Formats: sequence, structure tokens, C-alpha cells
Amino acid sequence: MNVIEVQNLRKQYGSTVAVDNISFNVQQGEIFTIVGPNGAGKSTTVESIMGLRQPDQGTIRVLGLDPQKDEHELRQRIGIQLQQAALPERLKVWEALNLYSGFYDKTVPWEKLLNDWGLAEKRNTNFKNLSGGQKQRLFIALALLNDPELVFLDELTTGLDPQARRATWDAVRAIRDQGKTVVLVTHFMDEAEELADRIAIIDQGNIVALDTPQALIQNLHVETRVRFTNTNGYDPQLLHRVNGVTEVEQRGKQVIVQGNGALLAHVATALAEHNVTPTDLRVEQANLEDVFLALTGRSIRN
Repeated sequence: MNVIEVQNLRKQYGSTVAVDNISFNVQQGEIFTIVGPNGAGKSTTVESIMGLRQPDQGTIRVLGLDPQKDEHELRQRIGIQLQQAALPERLKVWEALNLYSGFYDKTVPWEKLLNDWGLAEKRNTNFKNLSGGQKQRLFIALALLNDPELVFLDELTTGLDPQARRATWDAVRAIRDQGKTVVLVTHFMDEAEELADRIAIIDQGNIVALDTPQALIQNLHVETRVRFTNTNGYDPQLLHRVNGVTEVEQRGKQVIVQGNGALLAHVATALAEHNVTPTDLRVEQANLEDVFLALTGRSIRN
């Protein structure tokens, strides 16, 4: 069953086409992740789905509703956590939950959400005194107050330390495990690969790929990549002569070799011939970042 259906969505700002005739569906109970470079059209797409922007053309249905015509009913059935979310510094955790409860026709007891999201001991803490991870858990709790069927999470882990990021990932999985559908927008490829059931990669207003993380990686057909630390002053460019090598890159003391065939054996043999014995010679598997760069390029976007 599809909870979101987008057909031929287009949005233009002046002469700039932000979203160019895209179509996709989001299935019930999945974590659907949207990634793309800066300015690719991610935010415009999601904001159009949530009813925050009026598309120039195309049709959108969310839980069977039109986000523009059925705004009030839709608000009662979805939860939203936005990237720029903030609360008054002196607002206490319990006060925020109590305040937001008034925005909905029906809510779950906010005291239960305090316990569910590890905030019970922080109920009387001012917002400004919460850690980054605690703030994000509070925003998730606020998004779940109305027991939504569909939850939008935007750049959820930006600025969090590794422990807080992992805890937040567990929180996202817990939302899905409750039977809810999650639309996650992120620029972290490891996060998308870890969490997503399906991923849409958007670039220049178009969906350039949409599949499971595993399928996207398998379909990339990237070359083998070998990495080692160069501590012997060896000129890695000599590896261009090695059978199967197509590219050699040095980043500080790290050397990355790309190529085909039995690349690891060939590189190891070449290094041994020059009395270089790296202790960390290893093969790296392709990941979602490789897919992303292959499809969107390596140029920095503003």
C-alpha cells in the first residue's frame, strides 16, 4: 500500500527549476530516504508533500489526501521534525510536550513519550540545557504526539556526536517498528545506507536513482579499490604500471588504488618488489557514497 503518491511534480522559482517532473511512491511501513547535493530539490520535494509549498504542476496524495485541500486533516495524521526546529531556551521539556499537545485533536499521553524517548529525568530541564541528542529525542517525541501514521525527519543527526547519532538511528528504527512510515532526509550516506529500506537520489530536480541501498550498490559496478598507508617514501604513481590499475590517488600518507581483476594481489606484488610492506593493505567494498558520487559528481554545490 502506498502512503505517498507523487506524480509529475514540478516547482520553479523564477528561472530556476527546483523540481522537474518527478514521480515516486512511498510504501507503508518503510523508511524512505531522500538524499542529494545541496540545491538538488530535496527540501522543495518534501515541503510540497507536507503541504508547505504549492507545486506548479503535478499531483500529490498523502494518506489519500491532497496536502493543499486537506491540510487540517493531514496535519492530524502526520508528524514533522524539521531541520531548523528550535524551541524557546527556557521552555521546559514537559512544557513543550504539553504545549504541542494542544495543536492536535487527539494525542497520546505526553508522559508516556517522556519515558519512551528517555526524557523522563529531563522533564523539568530547560531546552537550552539539553544535549544535542536529547534535543533531537525531544523533537521526535513532539513529532509523535498525535500518534501519526507518517513521520517526516529532516537532517535528524546533524551536529550529533557518534554515540548520539547511533542512538538516534535506533530511535528511527523504533518508529518504523511501531508500524509507522518514515520519510528521512539526510546528507549522511552512512546514515542512509544504515537506515533506509529504499533511497531516492535527487540531483538537479530529478530522481536519478531509486532502489534499496543494496541494489543501488550492486548495480554500480564500481572498480575494486585497494588502500594502504605509505610510510616508506614509495612513489605511488609507479603503481600506474601495475596490471589492472586505472587510478592512483594519495591523500597524505593514504594511497587509494582503483582497478580491475586481481588488484590486491597485483598491488601487493608490486609493493613487495620495491621492499614496501604496508601493514594495512586492504580491499574496500563499494558503498552508498560511491553510488552518490558516481551519479551526482564530485563538484561542490553551494
